[in-house]
Amino acid sequence: MHAVIMAGGKGMRFWPRSREKKPKHLLDITGEKTLIQQTVERIQPLFDWKNILVVTGKKHAREVARQLPKLSAKNIIIEPEGKNTAACIGLAALHILKKSGDDIMAVLPADHAIVNAEEYRRVLSAAIRAAAKPDALVTIGIRPESPHTGYGYIEQGNARETISGKEIFSVCSIREKPDAAQAQAFVQSGKFYWNSGMFIWKTSSILKQIEKFLPDLHAGLMKIQKDLKTAHAAKTLAAVYKTLPSVSIDYGVMEKANNVFVIPASFGWSDAGSWDTIYELMPKDAQGNAVAAGGEAIFEDAENCLVYSPKKMVAVVGVRDLIVVDTKDALLICEKGSSQDVKKIVEKLEAAKKKKYL
Repeated sequence: MHAVIMAGGKGMRFWPRSREKKPKHLLDITGEKTLIQQTVERIQPLFDWKNILVVTGKKHAREVARQLPKLSAKNIIIEPEGKNTAACIGLAALHILKKSGDDIMAVLPADHAIVNAEEYRRVLSAAIRAAAKPDALVTIGIRPESPHTGYGYIEQGNARETISGKEIFSVCSIREKPDAAQAQAFVQSGKFYWNSGMFIWKTSSILKQIEKFLPDLHAGLMKIQKDLKTAHAAKTLAAVYKTLPSVSIDYGVMEKANNVFVIPASFGWSDAGSWDTIYELMPKDAQGNAVAAGGEAIFEDAENCLVYSPKKMVAVVGVRDLIVVDTKDALLICEKGSSQDVKKIVEKLEAAKKKKYL
């Protein structure tokens, strides 16, 4: 079995820390180690280094190799350009097929935070066993702690089996990010889980579904497969990859397939998707204030604030619910609860061609 770590994306909501050259999965946002280092460390008891693949972009491959020195260079799969998760997963499946034949692949994002690693591995182990069944597409659903509108949701169907004490259910539907009223209804029903973006299946199972629901993508992957590991591999990959449709595996396959299964789980999961989620993960003082990543701050008549400032002291006085992020060339101040909109700042910087801040 193989683990596929998806290490793409820009981490726009983590600006000004996250930049094009060093997005959030390559940063030490939640501890001394970076998010990708934590991701690999969590799965080490289950996967040998030789069976861990990282899919990343050209700009980040060297830094991935530096941060994961035990990872073989041949296990770093470089995408010529970002084409969303369906293409990323399909490309990884081809590499596993070439290396080991039809095998189980656990697809895991590089940028998640998980508190209880042991329980996470127990759930992942059960998912791997469930994925051994013919054509099964398995995902992990997180029991919701709130009606979060920043996550997609998975609707539970009938119970199918129990593996190592973990119940496995069929999936009725996979929903896009809801509005507040929908999210509240989902949580109150007791039948919906947060979509973790973790997937476990055989290479043959996912490629069959890609062929069924994303035939253009499948056709391109077959062209890539033909020249894989040959002298023409790089040239073919570059030529074909730019023609592939850019679509998420959720929208392209999971929302349409009828052989999807979910394992409900609780292991202290967060997608670490914004500064607000980092605030939720950080230890806080009696007034709810948090200081991230070894910074230094002093609070006076302040409540529920987050400060990231590793180079200078920050004094926060007479305010509530603020996020303050200070880097060498940019300062972010936003109201807590609004950090999802930080990506709009990045979009404005891109439109203004202010590349030095990107």
